Amino acid sequence: MNLSPSPCLDRVKRLEQEGYIEGYFAKLSEEKLNQSLVAHVQVSLVTSNTAVFKVFREHILKIKQVVECDMVAGGYDYLLKIRVSNMDEYREVLGDLVDIPGVGTHHTYMVIEKIKQDPGLRLDI
Repeated sequence: MNLSPSPCLDRVKRLEQEGYIEGYFAKLSEEKLNQSLVAHVQVSLVTSNTAVFKVFREHILKIKQVVECDMVAGGYDYLLKIRVSNMDEYREVLGDLVDIPGVGTHHTYMVIEKIKQDPGLRLDI
């Protein structure tokens, strides 16, 4: 498409203003930042109601090691992605997690090897 710098910058600014570009990010080294141990945790609540969902959300937002949390449909209520430095730190996070009022069961899956990572949104242009 060979755009000169000025029209290219205009296009980027337009994409930002229209909300297609929401921000810019750096890919940080998980090893250098000592956060290379990753766990995915399925969480089921004891009951499903708005109050319990709200309490869970409020607590999860305070746990810095929980880097992603999705409410899901299916056999459990939430899927968490947790990043820690070692198993001792994971054990502390797990303690915080199970102490949240309304948490019933949980299942942890430790990541052994990353096969494919999310590089961001796919552009089908």
